[in-house]
Amino acid sequence: MTGRSELKGLVGMATVFLALYFLPIGSARFDGALIEAFQLAKWYAREHVLLCLVPAFFIAGAIGVFVSQASVMKYLGPRAPRPLAYGVASVSGTVLAVCSCTVLPLFGGIYKRGAGLGPAAAFLYAGPAINALAIILTARVLGFELGVARAVGAVLFSVLIGLAMAWIYRAEESRRAAAGRQLAVPEARLSLGHQVVFFALLVAILVFANWAPAESGVWGTVYAAKWWLTGASGAALLAFLVRYLGLARVKAAGIAGAVTVAALIPPHHPVVPFAVGFATLAMAMVGDEGELGEWLAATWSFTQQILPLLLAGVLAAGLLLGRPGHEGLIPSTWVAAAVGGNSLGANLFASVAGAFMYFATLTEVPILQGLLGSGMGQGPALTLLLAGPALSLPSILVLRSFLGWGKTFVFVGLVIVMAATTGWLYGSFSG
Repeated sequence: MTGRSELKGLVGMATVFLALYFLPIGSARFDGALIEAFQLAKWYAREHVLLCLVPAFFIAGAIGVFVSQASVMKYLGPRAPRPLAYGVASVSGTVLAVCSCTVLPLFGGIYKRGAGLGPAAAFLYAGPAINALAIILTARVLGFELGVARAVGAVLFSVLIGLAMAWIYRAEESRRAAAGRQLAVPEARLSLGHQVVFFALLVAILVFANWAPAESGVWGTVYAAKWWLTGASGAALLAFLVRYLGLARVKAAGIAGAVTVAALIPPHHPVVPFAVGFATLAMAMVGDEGELGEWLAATWSFTQQILPLLLAGVLAAGLLLGRPGHEGLIPSTWVAAAVGGNSLGANLFASVAGAFMYFATLTEVPILQGLLGSGMGQGPALTLLLAGPALSLPSILVLRSFLGWGKTFVFVGLVIVMAATTGWLYGSFSG
């Protein structure tokens, strides 16, 4: 056994053996962390895979099949005017208001279609960070000043991070843009108007199904009707598929019937007909040799690429940090002690911790409320708000599959450094 591959195999087996041999099973901390890992994975599977990721995968697949590459290059490509490209990227993220994991298949869809690295990175940050409801909740619960600082910081970050990524990799982006111009651009499958309607319906299903609870006002009214709005969007999508993409009427009727039956059968949980709707739509697209079949294939490709890494990342995040209100291997008291005051070190720690923690949409607000009550400074609080929702260990693992480790480290580093610096400056002035 002399080859390098054999040596690597021996080292790998020895590492696994030693890890198993010294596994601290029986330790309360370790056993609790294991439970937290699977509890977080269970919660993620129930709350995010069906409602967030499944629609996001279908949207990403649709981008790859139906969005004209010329349109992507025009509005988001490396040669697009910067105000237009970064404006479209940040506004798109604002409309979606998704978590750091759900935005990944959408990012992959536009990046593979030719979006410039800068605008794509701006979209990647803006999606989870610029959430109108989260910013409003931040202002109401954590204070008006912190809410405004979060809103302004998130908008500026999306543009600055995109510009920084584009400048750092400017030579590579120039070559990518030149290669893109030499490729034959296929005709769009749908007209621009039909594309707008098609994606508006898909995004409406994603947004309404994940609408966060609200007690009153417009947000509360929408929340009370969220599943009716989701159902109406789904029905309109079916009609669109029949009219413009050749879905057989009998298949559309079968999908609608299956969803209706699932909604009427106890326990009447809205997630059941939601899941049945997407499952029967996928079944109706199986074997189709036209655009619907291509859409399903592209959707499945994104699912295979992203979902295993996300679930592995969620398990790791739960093992290390636990769920809100529960502890993993790292004691929460360490985190609370490290983010007290407003030192640059406290802000940097808050930024790094936020980058690896997983925050579902809006959960960062009650988490911050508890940390502030434990002595967290205003600066580190803003830092966590700017870095936490935009990144997580699961999203970093998936991002690597699109960009490679180099660009991923640069993107994560930019978010960490900019969030920590902004929080430190904010804490200095607010203090």
